Amino acid sequence: MTGIPESKNAKFRRLANTRVPNAVKQLELIKNLANTTHYEYSKEEVNAILKTLSKSMNELKKSFADHDSSSFRI
Repeated sequence: MTGIPESKNAKFRRLANTRVPNAVKQLELIKNLANTTHYEYSKEEVNAILKTLSKSMNELKKSFADHDSSSFRI
């Protein structure tokens, strides 16, 4: 790429505008697994999926919270 360098915010926005819809699409595909017409699953299997996704979401939230400049730390 030539010309003016991309700002950090512009890069963030460009990547977020691609990655977030991709993540949502993948979640929708996982949601499709709940269709009992096509799939069979146990409560334990569902809990394992939900636990993994919840852990990942918590890590994501923590990543953004850790960079929150309004947080007070000594």
